[in-house]
Amino acid sequence: MSAAPNDKPGFRRLLPSPERPMAPESRRRLVTIAIIAFVIGLLFIPSLFKTTTVKTISYSTLTADIKANKVVSATVDNANGVITGQLSDGTNYSANGPSPLVSSELDLLKSNNVAVTFANPSSFGSTILPYLIWIAIFAGFMIFAGRQARGQMNGMMSVGRSKAKQFNQDRPKITFADVAGYLGVKQEISEVVDFLKNPGRFREIGAMVPKGMLLVGPPGTGKTLLARAVAGEAGVPFFSVSGSDFMEMFVGVGASRVRDLFATARKQSPAIVFIDEIDSIGRKRGAGLGGGHDEREQTLNQMLSEMDGFDPTEGVVVMAATNRPDVLDPALLRPGRFDRQIVVPLPDLEERLPILQVHARNKPLDATVDLSMVARGTPGMSGADLANLVNEAALHAVRRHSATISMDDFESARDRVMMGQERDTMVLQDDERERIAYHESGHAVLAYVLDKTDPLHKITIIPRGMALGVTMTLPEEDRHIMSRQHLEDSLCMRMGGRVAELLVYGDLSTGAADDLQRNTDLARRMVREWGMSKEIGPMAWGSNNQVFLGEDLMHTRDYSDHTSTLIDDEIERILREQESRAIEVLTLHRRGLDALTRALLEHETIDGEEAARLIDEAFGQPVHTRATKTVSSLRGTSRSAAPGDATPSDVAPSPSAQPAPAPAPATWQEPPSLPSV
Repeated sequence: MSAAPNDKPGFRRLLPSPERPMAPESRRRLVTIAIIAFVIGLLFIPSLFKTTTVKTISYSTLTADIKANKVVSATVDNANGVITGQLSDGTNYSANGPSPLVSSELDLLKSNNVAVTFANPSSFGSTILPYLIWIAIFAGFMIFAGRQARGQMNGMMSVGRSKAKQFNQDRPKITFADVAGYLGVKQEISEVVDFLKNPGRFREIGAMVPKGMLLVGPPGTGKTLLARAVAGEAGVPFFSVSGSDFMEMFVGVGASRVRDLFATARKQSPAIVFIDEIDSIGRKRGAGLGGGHDEREQTLNQMLSEMDGFDPTEGVVVMAATNRPDVLDPALLRPGRFDRQIVVPLPDLEERLPILQVHARNKPLDATVDLSMVARGTPGMSGADLANLVNEAALHAVRRHSATISMDDFESARDRVMMGQERDTMVLQDDERERIAYHESGHAVLAYVLDKTDPLHKITIIPRGMALGVTMTLPEEDRHIMSRQHLEDSLCMRMGGRVAELLVYGDLSTGAADDLQRNTDLARRMVREWGMSKEIGPMAWGSNNQVFLGEDLMHTRDYSDHTSTLIDDEIERILREQESRAIEVLTLHRRGLDALTRALLEHETIDGEEAARLIDEAFGQPVHTRATKTVSSLRGTSRSAAPGDATPSDVAPSPSAQPAPAPAPATWQEPPSLPSV
């Protein structure tokens, strides 16, 4: 849907963009080359029109040659009687004859078979015509160079003009009907559009239009698309500009362009000005190293003045979009400038379905495709991610030469988006494949056995992206907060690969590097930011400041060395506790670990349904007998065990089977002792 900035349908350039001025040295070089070419042309023009070598003879000699049949042709000049022509030996001659030529001489020429022609005298114009052509060429070049120079000067003088593009209602446009979901966001924006269309209805009760609306949300949630929908719905002039368009290499250009933009919008008020990626010019002042005279700060100061300064702008509503509201200057966010901050979050389940329907409405879908199931299996995806998912599914259908898009195409597309492309060219040794299979099986067993982990979706030992193997879990419902038990189960599940290698081989490998890094980061946040440590208590020391803002360039801790030691000890305690828990669970389900590994070595990829069946069969009874554990899949139905369900007939409980491990304790307890390995 996006297009190049100068090719967007429905937009036209408001003012000509400045061109790069031509350097004086280049201009002087072109003029010098033109003068040299003109002089060389004048010197060589006569030689271009110069005749060949001519032999001058007397008139009597010419007469004798005519009588001796030595003359082939004769050209008589009626003005001066000069006779020129060619002899039989190929020599050109010239002789002065009577003027005008007498009839007896003419009869002599004809009687001796001489080709006779008469030349009229050339005019003055034909003589100087070649010179006039060269003069005209030189004059045209000078005129062209002069116009180019004036154009460059005009471009340099207009460098401070705004680069905003004005929406044209005659072009094809996007409306709110093209934006799926986000009913609350569209309602807030449509109120401003209605105010600009019918201001009298709002003024009757004293309502004032907001001066600014800031669209805030993660990348890909459709903030710019909503602004384009406003452009399609609004019956007032709509100006669109990017935050980067204000900045230039010249000092003061950004502030000048802001002034020009608001002056143009004020002339056509009521109007809407949309600034995309406003964080590029609206960052906090004084946070960088450029001081108060930084070009970006001057641009921001001018924008603050235009939005709500000494001379307030009436009838101009400013819309802006950003995914970094934390870096914006507080003066820009206060009421009176951006009165409304509209959050555009990631779509939930009810919004993902209409978004998928919008992107799939012009594509041939197979009858088996259930977009509601696709929506349930894509939590956390933005609108751009969903559009990419549908496109990847279409590409996969083309690769397998299918005329329709099936559910398998959506499944493959989700794997491609979330896990990466398969690396078919990578060849693994047999011992490496086995170790990777045990590693991923350790993750998968814990993901299925533990209560608070996300449902197990797929396990593969085919290298994808940067990983040699992948265990994928997918939540089937939107989660907005996470409990401590959920976090601890996530830590334990990531320990599964390392622990499985330790149980089977008695040593470790480098395959758990990413798992350990992610676990350490999560445990640190649990202790420092979320207060999930008994020793630290309800205190948080997480820093949200960014280094590029200059606020963490000289970072200092706001806690003592003793507290730092406690934080490190608590992080270590949490990680060791979850490692011990992973050892305990995998030791209990060692048969399931081996069965899952054998299946992976044979099939390379196993879905969650098959993995759950293998683990239950190896355990001798269903692992989840009291709680529901759903396995996420796009192709089939979910697998669940409701409370009180009978044991499946194909999996007979073993008399010696041990009960399923208890979930993580909800109260603070000491870490369990390490079982013998």
